[in-house]
Amino acid sequence: MTLPPTPVLPNTDRSGYAPISGIKIWYAMFGRGEPVILLHGGLSNSNYWGNQVPVLAKYYQVTVMDSRGQGRSSRDGQPFSYELMAADVIGLMDYLKIQKAAIVGWSDGAIIGLVVAIRHPERLTKLFAFGANSDPSAVKDDVGESPVLKASVARREEEYQQLSPTPDQYQSVRDQIRKMQATQPNFTAEQLRAIKVPTWIVDGDHDEAIKRENTLFMADQIPAAGLLLQPGVSHFSFLQDPEQANNDILHFLRHVKAQP
Repeated sequence: MTLPPTPVLPNTDRSGYAPISGIKIWYAMFGRGEPVILLHGGLSNSNYWGNQVPVLAKYYQVTVMDSRGQGRSSRDGQPFSYELMAADVIGLMDYLKIQKAAIVGWSDGAIIGLVVAIRHPERLTKLFAFGANSDPSAVKDDVGESPVLKASVARREEEYQQLSPTPDQYQSVRDQIRKMQATQPNFTAEQLRAIKVPTWIVDGDHDEAIKRENTLFMADQIPAAGLLLQPGVSHFSFLQDPEQANNDILHFLRHVKAQP
C-alpha cells in the first residue's frame, strides 16, 4: 500500500546511447560475469532498478536500458508494441555484443521478456517475469482506483519530464502506451506452451493491476515454469521490499538451470 521513493543507479563509465532502428536507446552496464538484462515497466525508466543493480552487479554483468520513448530513450513515429520493444532488446544485445542473456522483467518489461522468449529463444538463457499478463483482459477492472498506482502515474510524469529528450511529449507517449496496453499482448496458450526457456512467473500477492488467475494461467501453460508469489508486496515489489526481491532474483539466477 506504499510507494517508496524511486532509487538511483550507481555510477558507471559504461553507459550511453545505442543507435537502434533509427532511434537512440539509453543503456548502462555494471559488474562482470554472465549477462543479465533488466527491463523496466511501462512509462518508467531504469532508475527503478537502483535497489537491484548494486547487489546483482557483484556477481553478474548487469545491463539496464530505457525502453523506446521512455526514460532517456528517443522514439520515432511507429506505434508502440511489445514486439517492437523486444526487437529493441535484441538490437541492443547486438550493439553490445551480448550473444545470450538472462532477462529480469517487471510489468511491461516482463511482457517484453516473454516476447523475446517466444521470438528469439536462442538469445535468452532464462526469464524472470514479474507482473506480466498474457492479454489485456487480465488487467483488473478497478486498476485505476489504486492509490499506489495513482501515485506512480504522477511520479512517472515528473520523471519523464526530467529524463526525456522530448520532455514536452509525455501526454503523447502516455496515450500510445495506454493504447498498447489496452490491446496487447495477446499470447495464446499455444505460444506459451512453446516457450522452452527456463522461466519463473512472479507476482506480488497484493498486485493492484494483474488478476491472479492470469498469473496462474501463464505459469501452468509454460512448460516447467516456476510460480512465485512474493508476500507482502504489490506491483512495485522491487521498491517495497528490495531485500526480498533481490534474494528471489539471485536464487533464480544461481539455481535455475540456464538454457544451453
